[in-house]
Amino acid sequence: MNRFLTLVGTALLIAAGSVAASELPEYTLVIKNHRYQPSEIRMPANTKVRIVVNNQDPTPEEFESTDFNREKLVLPNGSAMVYVGPLRAGTYAFFGDFHQDTAQGRLIVE
Repeated sequence: MNRFLTLVGTALLIAAGSVAASELPEYTLVIKNHRYQPSEIRMPANTKVRIVVNNQDPTPEEFESTDFNREKLVLPNGSAMVYVGPLRAGTYAFFGDFHQDTAQGRLIVE
């Protein structure tokens, strides 16, 4: 009986996590000509969010931030999801590791 309750409890936690993930605020970033569009995203403080990064360039890019500790390779003409937060109010930089001179942006957390 205890094993059954454990399995049921685990299944409920997994289901709750799936629902919660689909309810996350979502933002889209486009990489085009080695630049992020938009270059700023405003997001709520203390909230986990999903950022979809669409790379429209014919070369790979790496979405990276040392401010909020994320790194994700985005293949040419591909996309990737990055989960961020919850973060405190403030400004957090992100950049394209392969084109740091042009691919720059920031999260403004309010």
